[in-house]
Amino acid sequence: MSAPVFLDLTTLRQAYVDGMLTPEQVVLEVLRRSEDARYPHVWIAKTDRERLLAMARALPSKPTAELPLYGVPFAIKDNIDLAETPTTVGCPEFSFVPAASATVVKRLIAAGALPIGKTNLDQFATGLVGVRSPHGACESVFDKSYISGGSSSGSAVAVASGMVAFALGTDTAGSGRVPAAFNNIVGHKPTRGLLSNQGVFPACRSLDCVSIFAGSCHDAQAVLDVAAGFDAGDAYSRMRPKCGVNFPEKFRFGILPAEQREFFGDVEAAALYDQAIAGLRLLGGEAVEFDYTPFADAAKLLYAGPWVAERRWALGKFFEAQSGAIHPVVREIIGGAAKHDAVSAFAAQYKLQAFMQATREVWKQLDVLLLPTTGTTYRIAEVLADPITLNSNLGYYTNFVNLLDLAALAVPAGFRATNGLPFGVTLIGPAFSDDALLALGARYHQATGGGMGVTAADISGQPLPKEKNEGVLLAVVGAHLRGQPLNHQLTSRRARFVRATRTSPHYRLYALANTQPPKPGLRRVAEKLAQGIEIEIWALDEAAFGSFVAEIPAPLGIGTLELEDGGSVKGFLCEPIGLEGARDITEFGGWRAFRQSLAK
Repeated sequence: MSAPVFLDLTTLRQAYVDGMLTPEQVVLEVLRRSEDARYPHVWIAKTDRERLLAMARALPSKPTAELPLYGVPFAIKDNIDLAETPTTVGCPEFSFVPAASATVVKRLIAAGALPIGKTNLDQFATGLVGVRSPHGACESVFDKSYISGGSSSGSAVAVASGMVAFALGTDTAGSGRVPAAFNNIVGHKPTRGLLSNQGVFPACRSLDCVSIFAGSCHDAQAVLDVAAGFDAGDAYSRMRPKCGVNFPEKFRFGILPAEQREFFGDVEAAALYDQAIAGLRLLGGEAVEFDYTPFADAAKLLYAGPWVAERRWALGKFFEAQSGAIHPVVREIIGGAAKHDAVSAFAAQYKLQAFMQATREVWKQLDVLLLPTTGTTYRIAEVLADPITLNSNLGYYTNFVNLLDLAALAVPAGFRATNGLPFGVTLIGPAFSDDALLALGARYHQATGGGMGVTAADISGQPLPKEKNEGVLLAVVGAHLRGQPLNHQLTSRRARFVRATRTSPHYRLYALANTQPPKPGLRRVAEKLAQGIEIEIWALDEAAFGSFVAEIPAPLGIGTLELEDGGSVKGFLCEPIGLEGARDITEFGGWRAFRQSLAK
């Protein structure tokens, strides 16, 4: 057995228990994946190869049952110390080599986890975009022209691309949630102090949280259970209560009133938020509108108030002595600390206390909030052109969480139809509701398909060979594409996205008449056209393929499609009778482009 594509904890543990894999094999595979040219900006430093292999080889001598993270590879944001590995916080001139690992890293390694290396970030953890780094801008795993989110950019991409099973980030204003949403993974922002910050270079020391990126809520929970714990060496550490906050079976979840929703013109994100509300209702929740005003007002304090002075304090003399080494946008933000004094600090504290008092009334009526993780996303070029405003937009639903001492969990919530980019929502609860959020998030994530990361069937991007009994490959062309209304018929069957490609140039595409939801029909023709039609290839096991085909309504059916590379695969075709009255949309090159033209 080779290492599984997504290194989820359940699959890895079973492979180890069955003797199908060794930790050394997994390390070698992960190191190979870490060199993937499609993700060039993920890593700042990697653990010494021989040191890492020695750790892996030592594990089989230990009882597997006593190590909950036995042989699990993970990544560490480069503001968290790993012994004998440089910590740079995204600034090479600031680099230092810690003698000891951060407390949270020590706990993970003691539980059997294997630290692959240190990941890229917005410099000094200042940003939600992932582009403020001398090591290059991380990119969305779905589209290289879009941002990965930040500041924990490399950690999120490492998980979403299948390089590691989980990763540590940090979260002050949303850095552990925004990159999760942009890369279709889970991002858990624990209650402040639940995970020790000893050995973590601070952004805002009073607000910072070590966060967890994983493919599923189950895996995030397993990591939390190992990593959490009181640490006398961290003045902000808090005891994990034996009985935390729980949600009732018939829970009440807060949603934004229409007039308080902000999607910055992203109409598809707005529709996906409505879809998420419907999904949570199906799990037994009652949706209740709440006033977002005190939460939004608290969020504005983070950068307009004196908390930015904490960032300046963390840099000490370095800020003045080597200001040229600091990213210009980061330097501008942190330099704003100069306008704050003790008077403004107390004034802001008093405002925050009033907002906390107002929001406590909300928690008397609600168990959990359901918010968009972000209102929209942006291309890298857009952020570089307007770095402050667009970054601020991304924090609209995230900045208040740590200020108000809340816990939060970002989970995937579907894809935009026009560009295939993921959308995410965040479940937010009171302090120490972490376990309840993860349990509810797991139910929601599973009910909506349970996709993680790029959901590729092969990390190389190639289709799975059938001789390995990996399932049946199926090409979809319209309403079953990622982000389209029938994609759930695939994800609910645990289908795995393999790759996007095109047919050979011998196919025409039609928009069928009178179908709900709207669907296209594909027809093979003799003439050779300018290009093939955009398709996606998915892999299903044979039972899932059979049940899927049984649901296909006439005039659509499954035939054999010829691909642009000369290969063939099963896929959707349309009976000639179904094309009567249909519109030829071949010129658009695919269903997404056609649907996007209708939205303009």
